[in-house]
Amino acid sequence: MSELPEHVARNREFWDKAAGEWVKPGRDDWAAPEPRWGIFRVPESEVGLLPAELDGKEAIELGCGTGYVSSWLARRGARPTGIDNSEEQLATARALQRQFGIEFPLLHGNAEEVPLPDASFDVAISEYGASIWCDPYRWIPEAARLLRPGGELVFLVNSVFTMLCGPDDETEPATERMIRPYFGMHRYEWPDGSVEFHLPHGEMVRLLRDSGFELEELIEVRPPGGATTRFSQFDLEWARRWPVEEAWRARKRVRA
Repeated sequence: MSELPEHVARNREFWDKAAGEWVKPGRDDWAAPEPRWGIFRVPESEVGLLPAELDGKEAIELGCGTGYVSSWLARRGARPTGIDNSEEQLATARALQRQFGIEFPLLHGNAEEVPLPDASFDVAISEYGASIWCDPYRWIPEAARLLRPGGELVFLVNSVFTMLCGPDDETEPATERMIRPYFGMHRYEWPDGSVEFHLPHGEMVRLLRDSGFELEELIEVRPPGGATTRFSQFDLEWARRWPVEEAWRARKRVRA
């Protein structure tokens, strides 16, 4: 394993410090009767993000945090493995494994460079994990390496609209005008020292195809009326007019 890239080291420091804020949300998601996604915790029955058939599938969660997505996979018969950049987040995941009686392997490491063999998994998934905290030009090819032919890649991120219209100050809501350029989207550095990555749609489609995937679906998530969120920068009225987040589903090509 090579030395951590600069952005990975910065995000490790950020998430080790912030991990305590995610203990209760993580526990709540482990306890949820149905998977619920994203900022407004939209139910799986309305999003349809998980693969239809998970029983017996080998899955890896890239940037698993407190491990709740992996717990949802395990309950549906999958055999998940989680990897996360933050040891403090993984400590919470291990405690929740003990509390809920669901165990699966947890790795401390960089999801851009996973210490596991090629073609080890049937499903790779990320909800605001590697999908925004790792460089897509590194983690998406790495996901392709880890997947078997025909394997599924599923990830949830902030929408392009959110990135173009959201101010740096996370206490302020997204605007109704674009305040950042669309062309050149890639790396975003925040005042708290963390680093995120977001691509415009055309670049994301090209990257997926160049990495060996066929795009199956782009889901622009719309929260239901009355949905709530603990994040003050996201307004429900705004989110019901423009997508706050988007989910991508792709499948690794099967070569003849």
